[in-house]
Amino acid sequence: QVQLVESGGGLVQAGGSLRLSCAASGNRFAINTMGWYRQAPGKQRELVADISDGDSTNYADSVKGRFTISRDNRKNTVYLQMNSLKPEDTAVYYCTVVAILFNYWGQGTQVTVSS
Repeated sequence: QVQLVESGGGLVQAGGSLRLSCAASGNRFAINTMGWYRQAPGKQRELVADISDGDSTNYADSVKGRFTISRDNRKNTVYLQMNSLKPEDTAVYYCTVVAILFNYWGQGTQVTVSS
């Protein structure tokens, strides 16, 4: 069974950095797009970044220049390096793997940025 296990969330002061990791198991995802979404309280879930099998990346305008998505296919893992964090980055961050008919999702990891 496919599972996505996220780690690296926590509390950080504004201007600080965090690195999120998402380790996938149950399948190999070298050919799949992987990504990160986030959802703040009372708001819609939004795409933060994704990365294709060819390492092509997309970023939300709000995180461009601050966040970097990467993947390690040998480890079946996707990462999100978050720098210059702002309080508005506070949200639950979800890892996803894009499949043909649906996405797999992680359980989410909380990121809280204090001012």
